[in-house]
Amino acid sequence: MRTARREASRVRVGLPGAGVGRRAGAWVVLGLVSAVLAGCAGAARSVGARGSAASGGAAAPAREPEAVITAPVLAAPIRFLADDLLEGRGPGTRADALTRLYVATTMQMLGLEPGAADGSWEQSFELVGVTSHAPARWRFAGARGDVELRDERDFVAVSGAARPSVELAPSELVFVGYGIEAPEFDWDDFKGTDVRGKVLVFLNDDPDWDPALFAGKRRLYYGRWTYKYENAARHDAAAAIVIHTDPSAGYPWQTVVRSWTGENSRLAEDDEPSVAVQAWVTEDAAKRIATLGGRSLDDLVSAARRRDFRPVPLGVTTALRLHSDLRTYRSANVAGLLRGADPTRRDELVVLTAHHDHLGVKSNASGALEVYNGAMDNASGVAQLLALARAFTSRPSPPARSILFLAVAAEEQGLLGSKHYARHPTVPPGKLAANLNFDGANLWGRTTDVRAVGWGKSSLDDAAARAAARQGRTYEDEEFPEKGSFYRSDQFSFAKIGVPAIEVRGGVEYVGRPAGWGREQVEGWIARHYHQPSDDYDPSWDLSGMVEDTRLAFEVARAVADAPDMPRWRPGDEFEATRLRALADAAASR
Repeated sequence: MRTARREASRVRVGLPGAGVGRRAGAWVVLGLVSAVLAGCAGAARSVGARGSAASGGAAAPAREPEAVITAPVLAAPIRFLADDLLEGRGPGTRADALTRLYVATTMQMLGLEPGAADGSWEQSFELVGVTSHAPARWRFAGARGDVELRDERDFVAVSGAARPSVELAPSELVFVGYGIEAPEFDWDDFKGTDVRGKVLVFLNDDPDWDPALFAGKRRLYYGRWTYKYENAARHDAAAAIVIHTDPSAGYPWQTVVRSWTGENSRLAEDDEPSVAVQAWVTEDAAKRIATLGGRSLDDLVSAARRRDFRPVPLGVTTALRLHSDLRTYRSANVAGLLRGADPTRRDELVVLTAHHDHLGVKSNASGALEVYNGAMDNASGVAQLLALARAFTSRPSPPARSILFLAVAAEEQGLLGSKHYARHPTVPPGKLAANLNFDGANLWGRTTDVRAVGWGKSSLDDAAARAAARQGRTYEDEEFPEKGSFYRSDQFSFAKIGVPAIEVRGGVEYVGRPAGWGREQVEGWIARHYHQPSDDYDPSWDLSGMVEDTRLAFEVARAVADAPDMPRWRPGDEFEATRLRALADAAASR
């Protein structure tokens, strides 16, 4: 039944190869518009006679979040945004435009003001999409023979440049361990070694076996694959290969394949250097490559765990040519503003974010098109964002500071929407009080704990801990700090410009469930559904925990928006100095 429905959806919306005309596409658009209007009408009836800032209607008594944030209010946007008809919400598609229209009209119906700097609902920006075509085989040669890796089974390789083709001339592979240069931790994997023009091979992690090294098992940005590619470019390397393992990545190999094949985009305004080829290989493939040069991958990894490690030439060479299809397109962040009540603080923003995009439509191994609906990731976060807008606009007066509800674009392409907003914020960074991000909600019921991505980094913990205590729950560190989640979603873009940021999530200790059950659900979902076509809406989900988590987020946002002082990073945090500079700049501009 599911396969048939996907095929029917493909034919109706006129995806590539479907062979339908404009009438069928128009039929779908009319159906979507009708659904949106019907949803708005139902939501308007639930708001009742409250009125809005736009209409000037009389305000009704305050409606507490317990009455406004409910399971149906959260389920409806997920069901709509994760339907096959929205084609996976790929950036720069018609489905992307429909998604943005749905979010903007819902914000308008709730009484928010357009929040973009130009007075519109959208902060538009240009992207360049690059669809790389790797050869079926990638050959590596060494003293002990050759190894041919198979595309998608053993490796994934994409162009690091927005060009029709890139060519990696025959180059030597150099193992650089973690590839980290961190003077604050007295760690340098390069030690002045000249690796220009080489193919660098990285471990996808940071030193995590000793609490005294880096942050122990908590992954820092140094351990993220993005840092590896960036540092390879800083060293003028020709290419960078990251070795995948499930523990170091936090997800299985199939997630790498599905995430990196197809179109990968970058901001058109980007001029940051990049290596010509960015690649992943499986652990088994890396072992075979090391053996070509008479090396053992296990021995190389052991050597990389020492401070005196130096880059190791592997005695292996490779070459590669990638052809790419390019397109320039536009997407947009959707912004709705609730203006603050305090004349002295309303120019300060509490920014609530959730990314509205997902992976779109991709071909599977047999060539059939599959829709990546992204129900949890991240229709659920958009649902929370809209529910919070509903809760705030249901009150008779706004908080002291203004709140910006920002549905950001192209997160799955590398946090591009939030990156663009951070470069072009609607107020100076020193006026951005905080960011609360929502990316993947709890779909399995109520928990006795609350977890936070960004726990221990800023004074936002204080508001979150108080809100959790009022619900009778504990407030704790994220369950999987080794995954480096703080650097994997849109809060990172805000942190980089100094804005205290956090992602408050449901816990893993589920009411009425045995210990460990929650962790099993999360890990099982990542293994089976993360960035897969099976991330679909399921009416059997237990949204009671998502409801409670969203109500808690409301209390945190309200506390931050009403607090006398803006949140701060903890002393010594990696983003503290950036925040202090932003606050000084804001004070100087008054």
